[in-house]
Amino acid sequence: MMEWYWALLLLLGTIVALMAVGMPVALAFLAANIAGAWWFMGGERGVVLMLDNGFGALSTFALIPIPLFLLMGELFFHTGLGARMFNAIDRLLGRLPGRLSYVTVLGGTGFATLSGSSMGSTALLGSLMVPEMQKRGYKTKLAIGPILGTGGLAIIIPPSALSVLLATLAQIDVGALLIAGVLPGLVLAGLYIGMIWLMTRMDPDAAPAYEVEPTPLSQKLWLVLRDIIPMTGVMFVVVLLMLFGIATPSEAAAFGALGVVILALLFRCLTWTAIRASVEGALKVTLMAYLIVFGSATFSQLLAFSGASRGLIQWAIGFDLAPLAMLAAMFAVLLLLGMFMEQISIMLLTVPFFFPLAQSLGFDLIWFALIMLLALEISFTTPPFGLLLFVMKGVAPPGTTMREIYTAAMPFIVCSLLLVLLLVLFPWLALWAR
Repeated sequence: MMEWYWALLLLLGTIVALMAVGMPVALAFLAANIAGAWWFMGGERGVVLMLDNGFGALSTFALIPIPLFLLMGELFFHTGLGARMFNAIDRLLGRLPGRLSYVTVLGGTGFATLSGSSMGSTALLGSLMVPEMQKRGYKTKLAIGPILGTGGLAIIIPPSALSVLLATLAQIDVGALLIAGVLPGLVLAGLYIGMIWLMTRMDPDAAPAYEVEPTPLSQKLWLVLRDIIPMTGVMFVVVLLMLFGIATPSEAAAFGALGVVILALLFRCLTWTAIRASVEGALKVTLMAYLIVFGSATFSQLLAFSGASRGLIQWAIGFDLAPLAMLAAMFAVLLLLGMFMEQISIMLLTVPFFFPLAQSLGFDLIWFALIMLLALEISFTTPPFGLLLFVMKGVAPPGTTMREIYTAAMPFIVCSLLLVLLLVLFPWLALWAR
């Protein structure tokens, strides 16, 4: 039997080599898994057994929320319901200094949470909001920074498709992880809003005041009732259905998707074009997610069969580091990987190692999953190679430098890191619903 470290090197080396020649991540994992099953599990029989287990992982009930949450987000965007919410929040804030930055955090979080795509959200908000804010004299730090920050909220506030995928890969309770993100998400939103307020106080010229047509109180109430409560109400209903045990995550996701359809019908914006675009968008991401789940299930099986996962855990524990020191090391690995890979690929690579290690260290797995989600999102905006930084560069107005984007991201990275510290000091923030 091959030593565990040679088995681990063989499996990971094959995956890295295939990715280096341009093969998509999911296909690289699948090819490496087939080769590994042939080697470690006895040829053709081993490959058949591995594939059977992989297809079995795809039939789990826990995966159903992913396409439904994605469909919610696509409908929210393509029917124009998201734009209505943005415009309503903008008018409600009136002459508040930096109000477009607040609009970005509040409205952008609603869109990104439903869409489940931080990169898509960044591209959309960057192309729509940054030119508008720069036209009104906003400095780069208040125009770009809040957009990069919304991803941290999108990834933990339910309904989050990425949370469902992580819970499925890690084989933990999907509903518990979704509910666990509510309170930390609200805390992070408060930190972002506080950061924007502090930046406008320290540098009033960063968001200069401009004339805004006053909105009567009666019209503000109408905007809240018509354009904000119905949209946010769908998200709240989804959370409450899971929180009180009325519905499973899959059933709650179905109610959420149906709720967006009903709203679009009531607002007369549900067209065949919007339906087709929404279904196509959700289908593309769902197929990718299912390939990831298939690859992860078979990869975990190979790691266990070859002894690589057991050997790695024993090796890591052998350092006799304090649990929090080991947590910091895993957090650092996620930040490093996030500079070069997208989130789902990182989960596929690290979940088979990190969750058994976290369990052996005595960590609550729901709490650990939430910290892992935050680490993945922070890594997306970490200079110099965070992927969201380059997405922003691609959609930002001409003349925007990478240095300006790095500087704009830093205050909001600090907010996310502060939330991680709060979760370590006060774990009940993540476990409040238990």
